[in-house]
Amino acid sequence: MLLAEPRGFCAGVEMAIKALAWMVRTFPAPVYCYHEIVHNRIVVERFEQQGVVFVDDVAEVPEGSPIMLSAHGSAPEVVAAARARGSYVVDSVCPLVTKVHHEVKVRAGKGYRIVYVGHEGHEEAVGTMAVAPHAISRVESVEEVAALPEFDEPVALLAQTTLSHRDWEGVAVAVKQKYPDTWTPGRSDLCFATTNRQSALMSIADRCDAIVVIGSANSSNTRALEKLAVEAGAPRVYRINHVSELPDDLHGTVGVTAGASAPEELVDAVLDRLCPRLGVEVVRVTEEDEYFPPPRNIRDLQTAIGVSAATLLGGDPARVAILDDRQLAASDVLAALRGR
Repeated sequence: MLLAEPRGFCAGVEMAIKALAWMVRTFPAPVYCYHEIVHNRIVVERFEQQGVVFVDDVAEVPEGSPIMLSAHGSAPEVVAAARARGSYVVDSVCPLVTKVHHEVKVRAGKGYRIVYVGHEGHEEAVGTMAVAPHAISRVESVEEVAALPEFDEPVALLAQTTLSHRDWEGVAVAVKQKYPDTWTPGRSDLCFATTNRQSALMSIADRCDAIVVIGSANSSNTRALEKLAVEAGAPRVYRINHVSELPDDLHGTVGVTAGASAPEELVDAVLDRLCPRLGVEVVRVTEEDEYFPPPRNIRDLQTAIGVSAATLLGGDPARVAILDDRQLAASDVLAALRGR
C-alpha cells in the first residue's frame, strides 16, 4: 500500500474543528452552526451527537443562542445577521478564504469587474460572490469564459480556494487570453493544502492498481482528488466516506489519500481493513507545518475561562498562560468528543 502524504485535515479544517469543540464544551446544548462546519459527514455527525445543530439559514437559530459560522466563509449579510441574533458568535472562516474575500472587496472598490472561477452553489463560492455581487461574474469552464461580454472596466481574476490546478489552469488561461490586461493576485488563491494533496496523489498514481480517496461527496477538494486519480489513468478509483464502502476485491498496489476535511481515523480504518501483506509505504512530497490560530472570539473565551479558573482557585489571574493548541490535533479532539 502507498499512503500519500500530505493527506487529510488542512490547517483551516484543524482550526474550525477545534473552535467548534471549544464551543461544545463551553456552552450548553444546543450550539448552532451555519452550514456544515466542514464538508465531511463523519465530522458533522460527531458534532450532531454533541448537540450541535447545523442550519442553512441564520433565521432558524433561536435568538440568544451561540452560533458558529463555517470554515467555507459566509456572506457579509449572514455574518451581520448572526451577530444580531446570537449570544456568542464565532466565525471560523479559513484565513485563505478571508484573503479572497478581501481581494474581492478591494478590487470591486477600485472599479474592477471580477471574474471568479468557482463551482456553482458551493458554499465558499456563494459567500465570496456575496461580498460584491454587482461586480463579480462566476465561471468554471472555458465555454463560460467565452460567453462573457467585453467589459468596460478592468478585469481581475480570482478563484475558489479548493479548485484543482487542472480545473483552474485552463479557465485562467482563457480569461487572460480574452482580457489581456487581467489583474491577478501576487499569491495564488488556490489553497496550498489542496495543491499539496494533489501533488502527493500524483506522486503515487502511476504505481497503483487502485486508488482509494477518502472524503465526502460534497467536498470540493476530495472530488478534485478523485477526478485527478481518474485522469492520471489509475485502473480503479474509489471515493469512499467510510471503510464499509471499500470493495472486497482490491489487489496489487493500492494507493490511499484523503481530502482536506477527512479525519485520520478514516484512514486508519482503511489501513486496518486492507491490512496489506507487504506493509505500508508512506510517500511524502512535502512537509506541511502551516498553523492557523483559533478565531479571536475563541482566544478571548479561552482567556476568560483561564482567568476565572485562576481566580476561583486563588491564583494570580495576571499569570494565566495563553493556551497554544498548536500540538493538539483536531483528529484527537474528534476522538475525545466520541468518548464523551
